[in-house]
Amino acid sequence: MALLEVLKAGNPVLKRVSVPVERVDKKLKKLMDDMAETMYENDGVGLAAPQVGKNIRLVVIDCQDEHGLLELINPVITFKEGEAVDTEGCLSVPDIYGEVKRAAKVKVEFMNRRGKRQHLTATGLLARCIQHELDHLEGQLFIDIATSVHRGNQS
Repeated sequence: MALLEVLKAGNPVLKRVSVPVERVDKKLKKLMDDMAETMYENDGVGLAAPQVGKNIRLVVIDCQDEHGLLELINPVITFKEGEAVDTEGCLSVPDIYGEVKRAAKVKVEFMNRRGKRQHLTATGLLARCIQHELDHLEGQLFIDIATSVHRGNQS
């Protein structure tokens, strides 16, 4: 595995809409492994392929819950319910935090690393993280939709 460079806000790659993954192959699996290693090394809970310079619909997430590491290929949110406002940060926007309104509950459909269709219903931090990472696939950063933004610690 290898650590990847995390692109920072201002890089034009972060503003592009990502294209669907065509095939799950060894190259894609290595990218997922490298993305997970990069996410963990940077103390993140999610990382989208555009953040490491890849314009494809792929995210890795680990909220340190019962789901463990999630690898979502071509993810699509199929259901949203409720709303919740909370503080978010991003590896591509270091030391900046913002208040963001998101759905409180989401259902997401995706392929796993074996190419199998999966469905997941999420609430809490995982729901927020899924929405945040899928925004990256649309070329959107949390600072684009935050109601307020501030520097420093989340607290």
